[in-house]
Amino acid sequence: MPAYLAFDLGASSGRAILGRLEAHRMHMDELHRFTTPIIEEEGHLYWDVDAIWRHLQTGLCKALDAAPDLRSVSVNSWGVDYVPLDAEGRPLRRPFVYRDPRVKGRMEAAWEVLPAPAIYAATGIQFMPINTLYQILADQEEEPERFAATRNRLMMADYFNHRLGGRAVAEVSLASTSQLMDARTQTWSTEVLKAFGIPVDTWPPIVPSGTRIGTLREHPAVTIIASCSHDTADAVAATPAAGTRPWAYLSCGTWSLLGVERAEPLLSEAARRAGFTNEAGLDGTIRFLKNITGLWMLQECERAWRERGDAYTYDELMAEAEAAPPTGGPLDLTDPRFAARGDMQARIVAYGREHGIPIPEERGPLVRTILESLARAHRDTLRDLEAVLGTSIDVLHIVGGGARNRLLCQWTADACGCEVVAGPAEATALGNLLIQARTMGDLDDGVSIRDVVRHSTDLVTYRPSPRAAP
Repeated sequence: MPAYLAFDLGASSGRAILGRLEAHRMHMDELHRFTTPIIEEEGHLYWDVDAIWRHLQTGLCKALDAAPDLRSVSVNSWGVDYVPLDAEGRPLRRPFVYRDPRVKGRMEAAWEVLPAPAIYAATGIQFMPINTLYQILADQEEEPERFAATRNRLMMADYFNHRLGGRAVAEVSLASTSQLMDARTQTWSTEVLKAFGIPVDTWPPIVPSGTRIGTLREHPAVTIIASCSHDTADAVAATPAAGTRPWAYLSCGTWSLLGVERAEPLLSEAARRAGFTNEAGLDGTIRFLKNITGLWMLQECERAWRERGDAYTYDELMAEAEAAPPTGGPLDLTDPRFAARGDMQARIVAYGREHGIPIPEERGPLVRTILESLARAHRDTLRDLEAVLGTSIDVLHIVGGGARNRLLCQWTADACGCEVVAGPAEATALGNLLIQARTMGDLDDGVSIRDVVRHSTDLVTYRPSPRAAP
C-alpha cells in the first residue's frame, strides 16, 4: 500500500497523519498531535514556528519508522498569516497570529487608499481585518526597517514545505486568502500591491494545487507536494458530494466556512455586500464561501476550563448541553469581543446581560447557547448564499471536526431546513493525502478523489426534526 504523510496544521492543534491507499480506500493513522504553540510577548501574539518545526520532525520520524517506503509529504495550514524572509531566506521575525491586535483599524484605513469595491473587484476576497493585506500594512507602519529588508514572504504551510526541502512557492489556494491575488488570473494583483506600495517581487511564484516542489533534504526519495496548502481547500476537495442535487459545503472547525464550488469567481456587488469570498480550490475551481466564527468560542471556553482544572469528557459536555433548556436568543458571533483570546465565558455572560438573553454560567447552558447560535449563523449564511446565487441548496455537507458534533449537525439541519450529511471529520487531512496520491499517479484511471472519499468514510445523515428549529 503506497503511503503518504499529511501535516495538518490548525490554529488550535496540529497533527501528523499517515495515509495508506488500498484499492479505493485511504486508511489514516494519526502519528502525532500537538497544541499549536503561541508566544505572547509585549502585547503581541506570535506563532512559535521553531516549536512547530520540532513537532513536524517528530511526526516525520514516526512516519518513516512506520512507512520506510513513504512516497510523499505535504503541509497544510490556516490562511492569511506569513513569514517574512530576508535576502538569505532567513525569517526576519516570528509570524504574527492573525488575532494580534495590531491590525485594528487597518482595513478601514486601506479603503481610503483603494476603495473596497475596487479591492473586491480585483481579489474577490471577503473583507476581514485579519487578511494578509492589512497585516502587511501594519508591517509598513510599525516595523519599516523589517518591511524594507523583506525579500520574500511565505504563507504558513508554504513556509514549512520550503523548510522541509521544497521550493519557495505560494500554492494557489493559500495565496488566495491574502486579498493580494487576482481572482481571475490567479496571479499576484499588481493593482492592489502597487496601490499600497508593496513590492511585487517580495512574493514567491504562485503554483497550482498538487505541484511537486522538491524532495526531503535527508530523504530524497520522498517527494514534497504543495497539495492544497490551505486547509479549507483540502476539506472542500474531500467533500463527498455525488449526484445532481444542489449542494453546499460547511467546513466546520475553529472557523465555519460555508459555500459552494464554482468554475469561476463571482465578483458582483451583491456578493461583496453579503460578505462572500472567492478563494482558489483544486483544479482551478473557486470556493465561493463566507467565513463565519465556528467552534472558536467553545474552544476558548474549553481552554479556560482545562486551565482551571475542570474535569469532564467531551461526551459529558455535550450531554450537559443537550439537557439544558433552549436559549432565549442567539449570540451575534460577529461581535468583536468574541474574536480575541481571553475569558470567553465572561464575555458571553456579559453579552447576554447587555442584550436581555438569560445565560446561566453553568457549562451545559453555555455550550448550548454557543451551538444554537452557530446553527443559526449557518442558517443565515446559507440563506444569503442562496439569495446571491439565485438557487436553493438541497444538501449541506458538514466536513471537519464539527461533523463529529451530533448536536451541532442536528441543530444546523433544523435551522437550515435541509438535509445535512456529516463527514468526513478528517476532511482536511484526507483531502491532503488524496491530492498527494493523485499527484504521484496512484489513483486508478476514472477514480476521482471524491470517489475515494466516499469509499473511505462513514457518513451520517441528519434531517430537519419536526420540533421547532433552534
